[in-house]
Amino acid sequence: MNINEQDNTTPHKAANYDIDVRKTVPFYDLFYSQTIDLVKSAKPDVKVWLDTGCGTGWLVSEAVVHFPETFFILADPSQSMLDEARKRLASLSPSHVRFVTPVGTQNLILNDNTEPDVITAIQCHHYLDAATRRIATKRCYELLTNGGIYITFENISPYTPAGIKIGSDRWRRYQLSQGRDEKTVNEHLERFDKAYFPISASAHIELLNECGFGASELFWFSNIQAGFYATK
Repeated sequence: MNINEQDNTTPHKAANYDIDVRKTVPFYDLFYSQTIDLVKSAKPDVKVWLDTGCGTGWLVSEAVVHFPETFFILADPSQSMLDEARKRLASLSPSHVRFVTPVGTQNLILNDNTEPDVITAIQCHHYLDAATRRIATKRCYELLTNGGIYITFENISPYTPAGIKIGSDRWRRYQLSQGRDEKTVNEHLERFDKAYFPISASAHIELLNECGFGASELFWFSNIQAGFYATK
């Protein structure tokens, strides 16, 4: 997609995101189901759930089925993504869901001093450079209530050049198997460390610990995507 056509930081237009991302990222729906399953164990009584980098609101649309009493707050830097999320969640009342004015996690403020029990950031913080990612991670720690849990999924970087090469080839073959053309796949793979900035799994854990979190764990991993959680 031409950069002038982009309405968010992903390579997919917001209106097409839900279809295109599943052709791009293996096991994408598991990111949501595994997040929900983790919350069932770690914070089953969640009262307030902040989803930052919420995209089209798919996670909240799934989570509300399992947590019907939870109040959801959605934030994203893209107005187009928020517009799609509003459409998806139109049936929820203002007492059940709130949308924040477009903002990245690093600048996120909840003016009513709400302290979420759960904060999720799914496939969004890898678009930030190292310094901004640290600010965003620290912001999640600061916003989270004591005893709460932060959950994030990101594209990650293998530890070695050989690992990057093999991981990229596996990612290439997956996208081709989903019907994406060679040119589109090559353009997507070229975004590595240029349009998004992956770090290793161990670097993620180190960052979470440095930002003040208690238990920090890798809980889901496949090729060059991974899920982490950390408690406050």
